Amino acid sequence: MQPTPTFVLVHGAFANSFSFAPLQAELGLLGHRSVAVDLPGHGFGASYHRAYQAPQDPEGLAAAPGSIRGVTLADNAAHLIGVLERAKQNGPVILVAHSRGGITATAAANARPDLIDRIVYVAAWAPVDLEVGGYYAEPEMAKVDAASLSLALAGNPAELGLLRVNFRTADPAALAALKAAFLADGTDEQFLTFLNTFQPDENLDVGTSADRAQAATWGRIPKTFVRLADDASLPLPMQDRLIREGDTLTPDNPYDVRTLDGSHLKWLVDPAPAARVLGDIAALTVTA
Repeated sequence: MQPTPTFVLVHGAFANSFSFAPLQAELGLLGHRSVAVDLPGHGFGASYHRAYQAPQDPEGLAAAPGSIRGVTLADNAAHLIGVLERAKQNGPVILVAHSRGGITATAAANARPDLIDRIVYVAAWAPVDLEVGGYYAEPEMAKVDAASLSLALAGNPAELGLLRVNFRTADPAALAALKAAFLADGTDEQFLTFLNTFQPDENLDVGTSADRAQAATWGRIPKTFVRLADDASLPLPMQDRLIREGDTLTPDNPYDVRTLDGSHLKWLVDPAPAARVLGDIAALTVTA
C-alpha cells in the first residue's frame, strides 16, 4: 500500500494558516492529510497593535513597528523547507501555494526539489521570464486595480520596512475596492469575515531574478496550475501567461492545468470544489 500524500498549504500576502481551515476540513473529510504553514511574521507571529483595535488610532498604526520587518524571501523559503523536510518523512508531499505564496514555493522548489512530489499553484505567482514586480507592468495586469490596497494603506512602507494595510477600515471606497479585487462573487458577510482573518503587515521582499523558476531543479517537479476563472487580482490572462512560460522552460514537464470558477478567495470560502480537485491531483501523485 502506497503512503498517503501530505498537502502542504502556503498562504498568500497578508494571509496565514487560518485561511485554509475550511479547505482543510473538506480535505480531511475526503481522507486527505494536510498541513497549513504560517510563514515568518504570520499567524501568531504577526504584529497586532492597540492602534489597530477599535476605536483605531491612525497615527499610531502608521508608526508602530512590525515583527515582519526585515523578513526576506530567503527566510520564507527556509521556513517552508523545514516544514517540507518533516512532511517528507511521512511519504509524498504535494506543495500547494496560493497567490504570493507561489514566490516562496518556487524558491523552495529551486532549492530542494527532492522534498516535493508535486507542486500546485492556485492562481499563484510562478515567475519564469520576469521578476514578480516586472509582471505588474505587463498588459495582462492592466486591469488590476492598484488602488484596492492603497486606499487602506497605513504608514510609509519605506519607513516601516514593511507593507501595512488597515483591513479594519470602515471607508466604503476602500472596502468596495478590496471586495472587487478579492471576493467580488462573495456576500458582504463572507467578505468581511475573510477580511478579518487578514493581518495588517506583509514583508517587502518578493525576490530577484535569481528566484525565478529554474529548469534544473524546479523544472524536475511534476506541477499543476489551478486557474481561478474570475480572479481580478491575478487575472486569467496572467495565469495563462505563467503557465505558458513554465511549459516553455520545461517542455518535457508541462503543467497539468485545472480550472475553478470564482474569484481570488472564493475557492477558500467555498472549498468543496477545490478539495475535490486536490483529491484528484493526489491520486495522480500516488499513481505516478
